[in-house]
Parts: sequence; structure tokens; C-alpha cells
Amino acid sequence: MTEEKAFLYSAEAPSDEQKQRFTSFLKKKYGQDIELEWVCEAALDKGFKLVVGSEEYDWSRQGLYEQFIHSFNKEKKAGKELIPLIKEELQEWDVKALPAERGTVVTVGDGIARVSGLENAEYGEILIFDCGVRGMVLDLTEETVGCVVFGDDQEILAGSKVRRTSRTASVPIGKGYLGRIVDALGSPIDGKGVIPVEAYRPIENKAPGIIERKSVNRPLETGILSIDSMFPIGRGQRELIIGDRQTGKTAIALDAIINQKGKDCICIYVAIGQKTSSVAQLAENLRKHGALEYTIIVAANASDAEPMQYIAPYSGCAMAEFFMEKGKDVLIVYDDLSKHAVAYRSISLLLDRSPGREAYPGDVFYLHSRLLERSARLSDEEGGGSITALPIVETQDNDVSAYIPTNIISITDGQIYLESNLFFSGQRPAVNVGLSVSRVGGDAQTKAMKKAVGTLRLDLAQFREMEVFTQFSSDLDDVTKNQLTYGQGLMKMLVQPQYKPYSLHQQVIILISSLAHALQHIKIEDIYQFNQELLAHFEKDYRDLCQSIDDKGIFTEEEKETIITYAKNFAEKFHV
Repeated sequence: MTEEKAFLYSAEAPSDEQKQRFTSFLKKKYGQDIELEWVCEAALDKGFKLVVGSEEYDWSRQGLYEQFIHSFNKEKKAGKELIPLIKEELQEWDVKALPAERGTVVTVGDGIARVSGLENAEYGEILIFDCGVRGMVLDLTEETVGCVVFGDDQEILAGSKVRRTSRTASVPIGKGYLGRIVDALGSPIDGKGVIPVEAYRPIENKAPGIIERKSVNRPLETGILSIDSMFPIGRGQRELIIGDRQTGKTAIALDAIINQKGKDCICIYVAIGQKTSSVAQLAENLRKHGALEYTIIVAANASDAEPMQYIAPYSGCAMAEFFMEKGKDVLIVYDDLSKHAVAYRSISLLLDRSPGREAYPGDVFYLHSRLLERSARLSDEEGGGSITALPIVETQDNDVSAYIPTNIISITDGQIYLESNLFFSGQRPAVNVGLSVSRVGGDAQTKAMKKAVGTLRLDLAQFREMEVFTQFSSDLDDVTKNQLTYGQGLMKMLVQPQYKPYSLHQQVIILISSLAHALQHIKIEDIYQFNQELLAHFEKDYRDLCQSIDDKGIFTEEEKETIITYAKNFAEKFHV
């Protein structure tokens, strides 16, 4: 400490005795004589502020209140009643001379502030500017710290004062957030009033360790036949949805959310860099299908600053962890991480970090790995809750070898690849069966689905190969024609409208019927209609069998023969 002058701010001038006490405190604290200068500040009608270099001792009403709140939040214990806990804290609280570091804004612009004087600031710490705006430390150098500003930086000027809070960024959460739309800081933006807060959680949190985790073996059904049958998603898994713009990526995530109705699964949708109108439309669609009541929408829209888009997925994940630790299953969608990486790139370039491949900073891989690693299925000792992540990544011209897609592919447990050509040809969802994969596989399938899917992937692979081989041939034998017709029927069988998720028994019936060649003589364009009518009639005539498949997740060989026989008989009567 080399400061030679300290400033005492108060409404009234200190007496000689008070000056002597302040001088003695400064010498004892800093080990040297420091000149004390009084500055009149009428706003401090009670108490005072003592500023020594970059450190501030705030004994005003506001300062003491903040010191008590900090002590209370640090020491409070879960499970205690609030009022007795406050009384207990007040009785035991000891007012201390705690220094609060103060810094000075050197430069500000584009949502980034450079601050000097904060020698002990930590990465991720929240700072408060004298105008009330908050920021977060994202860059540490020898002379200054780089801070992203949460809000309008117009009120921040060079020379403005900044103080540390010694707290990392946190987000409020509680059951009241279900059915609401909030921003990246947890503040409601849907115009429905204040949300009751149960707890605050840091947006950055350590991922569960190996001992705390449990194997992924319980299915999280999306209701989408092509996914649940061939690329199953388990509770606690991270499955990437990847494809070009406008290929139905969000539609798959939306259907997965809608399919969780009545399954005791909390859903969180994080919108990053999207239009406000798109988020409003998505919320309305969820409301229409009864899914908004168990869903939280965290929106950092395209009009919001990059820092808000940067912290949005971490805030959403912190909210998911709140429910996971209570033993709940959570499905979280990050839509999309391409825009998240772009926002982080913008921040990093403004912080003068060295650009690497595609101008992204070198730690962009860590950006997403520390987010997605927080998805897990906890062991029974930890409550047994889970977070299942569906990150979305947008590619350019089907290029999955770009920097961000390859990074996230290596982090996740598989990917659902949506192809533009399939989408525009009417194959929706446009899942490319060859490039999509689930590294959890059959472990996350029910026995009924595993048994019903049979040789579907192999049959589709043979069809794709034969289709390419015969596309220039005009003279085909009957066997080849039948194989092509069968393959086209399987592709058409996988076509499914949006907002129409299938239940387990519906998927099983369709798969068993199709793989048994019951649809062989149905026109390709009539297959979807045939399947819908087949399901309706089957559910009417064999309601108990349908209920048994849904409840037990298994069927017998006799029940399989019943489905095949019924489907073939129904196919003969179809359109007759």
C-alpha cells in the first residue's frame, strides 16, 4: 500500500477526536501515516464513507445494510424459518470495517468497460457502477479488468466509479417461474407481474462428478417416430440437433417439449439471438398445446446486448439445476449455440483477445463444454434428478466440419442431423438416418421399442444404397422394384406433422406393421392416412393392449402377431 491520502465523506465535519481515531485506524491498517481529507457529502445524513486508494469503507445506512445482507446470505441455512433466522442473524451480527474495492472506468463502449484499480477482482465477479448498472468481469490484465455491461452503457462515463460485490453472477429461481418468459438475468418480460423467488443460484456451476452420476438408461421420449426408434434420447443425455437454417431444428425441440405433458418433466427453452416475435409465437404454440405450464422460456433476443446472449444458456442451466437437485427430470433446449458462440466472439474481440480459427477465441471449446457437462443423471444418493440437454447448432450449406459444429459434436452424446434436401422434398422431420447417431443407443429405449424397431436402420441403409445405384437405370427387375417400394414406404412412414407426437403404443404399432410389409400394397401418398386410420381402429378394438404397451413398455410375441394380422387385414379393406 503506497497511498498517501485518504478521503472521508460525510454530511458533517468530523471532530478532532474522530479525526484522530480515523488516522490511528489508517496507520494500523496500512502501516504508514496517511493524510486524511474531509469531503462534504450532504446525502450521507447518517454514517460516513472512507476511501483509501481503490478501497472503500462504507458505514452509511446503505453500506451497513448491504454488509448485513451479504453476511445473512453467506451464513443462512436451508430449512430454517425466515423470520427467526433474521432475528438470530441480527443478534449475532458484528459490524466490521470491511473494505470494498473501488475502481475507475478507463474506457467504455459497445457494452464493454475497462476498469482500473480493482486489483483483487475475480473472473465472473459482479461489479456495480455508480449509476446502478451491473457488469461482470470477463477479462483480467495487470493494469485493468474487462467488464461486460448488463444494460445500457450510456450512463457510464470514463472516470465513473465502480465497486466490487465479491459475488459471482446469479439468477433467481423458484416454482413460480414455470409458465413464464424471463430474460437472461431472470427478470420477467412477459408482462405478467413479479415472480416469487425461492433461491438464487450462480449461473456458473461445477458439473457433477463421476461418483455423483448414474448411467443413462431411462428414455426421454420425444414422440417423434424417427428419433425414438433409431436415435433414442435418455434422461441425462446431451443430444445435438444440427442442420441448416429452416430445416425444422426448433420444431423437433418443440415437439419434444410438448410430448413431456403429464410425464413429470420440467422443460426450459433458452432462446439466443432470436426475434422477439419468434419467441412470442413459440410461447403461444406451447400454451395452445398445454405445455407452457411446465416450461420456462429464457429469452436473450437479437435486440439484446451480447453479454445477455452470452449468459442466457448458463442462466437456463442454473434454473434446471434447481429442479434437478430436487429430484426432478429436466429437459433444456439451447436454441441455438451458434449464435451464442458469435456473441462470445464479439465480446472477446472487444476485449482485445487474440482471434483464432474463424476469428473465435481459443477458449470457445471450453465455452460450451462447461455448459453441456452440467447435464447429467444424478445418483439416487444425490436425489436421482436429471438434466437432458438438446443443444441446437446451425450449419452453413450442410457443412458439419465447421469449427463450432465439430466442437459441439465432440462434446455431446450424439447428433440428429437434419438435411435440407430431405426437408424440401417433403420428408419431415428431415432426419438423415446415415449421419445421425445416438451414443447411448438402446440403453435408453423401452423393451417394446427396442423389439419393434427390428431391422429398420439396416433396411433404410439398404434402400438409400439401392436408390443411388438405380437412379440412372430404367430397366429394373421385380425384386428390385419391390425393395425400392418397401424403402419408400418406410421413409413415408417416418413422415410426421409438427405438434403431433406419437405415444409409445402408436410408435410400436406403426413400426411392427411397416416392418412386416403390411403396407406393401398401399400407395406411397396414402401411407400416412393409412397409419392414422389403423391407429384409430386398433385403439378402439384393442384398447387394453395399447394401455399395456404404454404402462409396461413391453409386448409378447402373441401380441406382435395380433398387430401384424390386424394391420394386414386392415390394409386389404383400405380404400375398398
